[in-house]
Amino acid sequence: MLKLRNEYPRPHFRRDEWLSLNGIWEFEFDDNHDGELRGIHNGDVKLSKEINVPFSYQYADSGIGDKEFHDTLWYRRSFVYDKAGKDVILGFNASDYVTTVWVNGHFAISHQGGFAPFTVDITKFVNEGENVIVVKCYDPLDPTIPRGKQHWINEPWACWYIPNSGIWQSVWLDFVGKDSIEDFSITPDIDTNSFGGEVKLRNSLADMVEIKVYYDNKLVKRQMFSTDGKYTRYSVNMMELNFVDEITYWAPEHPNLFYVDFNLYKDNVILDTVHTRFGMRKISTQDGRVWLNNKPLYQRLILDQGYWKDSGLTPPSIEDIKKDVQLTKEMGFNGARKHQKFEDPYYYYYADELGLLTWCEMPSSYNFNCDEVAYVTKEWQEIVNTAKKFSSIITYVPINESWGVRKILLNREQQNFASSLYYLTKAIDPSRLVSTNDGWENLSDSDILAIHDYSSSGDELKRKYNESTYDDAFQTFRRVLANDNPYLGQPVLLTEFGGIMFEKDQHDGNWGYNSAAKNDDEFFNRLKSLVDGIYECDFQGFCYTQLTDVQQEMNGLLDNEHNLKVDPAKVKEILVK
Repeated sequence: MLKLRNEYPRPHFRRDEWLSLNGIWEFEFDDNHDGELRGIHNGDVKLSKEINVPFSYQYADSGIGDKEFHDTLWYRRSFVYDKAGKDVILGFNASDYVTTVWVNGHFAISHQGGFAPFTVDITKFVNEGENVIVVKCYDPLDPTIPRGKQHWINEPWACWYIPNSGIWQSVWLDFVGKDSIEDFSITPDIDTNSFGGEVKLRNSLADMVEIKVYYDNKLVKRQMFSTDGKYTRYSVNMMELNFVDEITYWAPEHPNLFYVDFNLYKDNVILDTVHTRFGMRKISTQDGRVWLNNKPLYQRLILDQGYWKDSGLTPPSIEDIKKDVQLTKEMGFNGARKHQKFEDPYYYYYADELGLLTWCEMPSSYNFNCDEVAYVTKEWQEIVNTAKKFSSIITYVPINESWGVRKILLNREQQNFASSLYYLTKAIDPSRLVSTNDGWENLSDSDILAIHDYSSSGDELKRKYNESTYDDAFQTFRRVLANDNPYLGQPVLLTEFGGIMFEKDQHDGNWGYNSAAKNDDEFFNRLKSLVDGIYECDFQGFCYTQLTDVQQEMNGLLDNEHNLKVDPAKVKEILVK
């Protein structure tokens, strides 16, 4: 049965007039790299295959399921434009890696980056009636480009998996007026009962912006202000009443949300309306602890790589996404570290709604050079700019385990690159924490000291970290801190541990960490030993590996179809102290 993703693709940036472009597209591999010479981009050439967008050709839900490597892909489909007087914005939530778009034979955009969303104004290329969109994706096996957990040697190995090439998240059209909101930000401040941010306009024609704020289905604030051209800063002060007091703060235990409408005007006529929402919440550090809303926060995180058996990185449906968030909470976790992936926006949307803390991580590249610096920096800026719209996201991870900076222990250039990502992240969004190089060889330029350790028992963890000064500590093979980067009293979290596999899954090259558990009793005894050991150390939280099995890595609490493998109540009993 054909799986369809026809929900509005940007729940955090929602408009009322739109058209889904998900579903069946014409499709073709271009192994000879001669698509332009054959005139495919002009839109008149019918392609030889069909594909179900937004699923990648490597996975069954695309209707193709070809595991062989093809670096150049073409897509083609038509749509009918019947919105006379409306401008047209084309959006992609993710397409890997270089995506080039033509509309009716006209070049519209070329975007580089496999995980960040992008949009383009195609109004001048669109005609009344039928229109043709052609998309070319170029996705080489290149370790210099950010690829996360997608392998680059043409076969899965260790913890790197079958890629997701081409379009792998939703594609759609928005219909707007002659000016529209190209971007916006909302940053809450619970200490002053206010929120503020910036509104960015597409054409700088509008003269007024109206903000309407709703809580519990009631209008609690309305404010209008004039625009300052393309970029307009704003601030909204709320009254010190219950709707901005602690009972309405956002937290995992009570994920309260304020709903916001941005209305854009020109001469008192509405040109655009965007619907969004946010939580009044604050994340900070003090005295070696993480604080949420000025109270100590102990984080019980799950490592979640966001892979699916038949669709890879693309969730099959928003119901499946919501189920993952619900099961994560049911097992006693209050957060998730989304690993090596900027997730489908509905994941963060449901995390906001249901109350799950999340960490946002940059998908790694693996070959340090000047191009890697440029590629990572560009895409990370785009990811952070989108991520800051979600209240559940409290921590950014620009680098994981020194991937892409393997000599960071001593290499000053690589240390400088990592520090630059810390300060770049803070420049874009100073309201959240940054774990600069999560796992080992941490830098002083970091809000978190993050350690990955797959010790087999809690006693091993206690021997290493109980009363540790961290400056001279070793994770197992690597130092906790990079050279000339002293520990400055940051909160210390064990952000990867566990990874326990069941003996019944130990076949065909599958793997987990340490020896496999023979049965449920052994699994829970080992989990309890590890968690008890963590609580006896001075950690301010932990992250268990992992939520689901992923291809050859079979150490999930759920299988690769996202079904429970263990009793969630027993997991929660061990985790929650």
